[in-house]
Amino acid sequence: MPPILPGAEPYRRDGSATGVLLCHGFTGSPQSLRPWAEDLAQHGLTVSLPLLPGHGTRWEDMAMTGWEDWYATVDRELRLLREKCETVFVCGLSMGGALALRLAALHGEAVRGLVVVNPSVTFPRLQGYAVPAGRFLVRSVPGITDDIAKGGRHELGYARVPTRAAYSLRAFHRVVRRDLPEVTQPLLLLHSRTDHVVPPSDSALVLGRVSSTDVTETVLEHSFHVATLDHDATRIFADTRGFVDRLTAGTPAAAAQGAGARDGA
Repeated sequence: MPPILPGAEPYRRDGSATGVLLCHGFTGSPQSLRPWAEDLAQHGLTVSLPLLPGHGTRWEDMAMTGWEDWYATVDRELRLLREKCETVFVCGLSMGGALALRLAALHGEAVRGLVVVNPSVTFPRLQGYAVPAGRFLVRSVPGITDDIAKGGRHELGYARVPTRAAYSLRAFHRVVRRDLPEVTQPLLLLHSRTDHVVPPSDSALVLGRVSSTDVTETVLEHSFHVATLDHDATRIFADTRGFVDRLTAGTPAAAAQGAGARDGA
């Protein structure tokens, strides 16, 4: 296995009987969600932030993977969390948001709630026309990392996007959009007003098609695409904690979580 880039390692912490699975984005790594995961762990929750196949090493490795591989990884992590936790939430950024939505659509009540940030569920139209044939002619195109408003912040991701992986992402978007009506869980969706990677219309599409009745939409005014590393990161973390607390209030998992937090877990 190729060496993992420093900072791109997966992150896991055991805590209460409430678990949270976090899914990173296309060509990115757990680094973009690490502060979010650490905040949830400090809140006493059990946290899993896996590294998706083909990510966190070299873009050439990603060219050998597709959406089925990325989804299989988060599906396995969800099942592992379900074995140790009474309640499980799923969170995601960008393509990670799409992975979270598919998990919810397929696993039903096994997912208690969803938190998605700038979810990606469509593929740029012009690139979409070019990718089917272009993937046989061009191995990669320039990357899409570091869309961050806050100075001094850096997203650890690939400088190149393998065209074969991009073609697979395009196919995955279709699958996710098809199954959005199967999403019934409580949903917290946060999206940046200014995003140079995923248009706000993707969030509107999600909100318009899911069957969830408990829905909260939050507009992030001060961040670009990688909002989890940007000015609004602390708001994302606080809103996620509040969302989890509200939906687990009065459960044994919540009592154990509160005890762990008081003990400094």
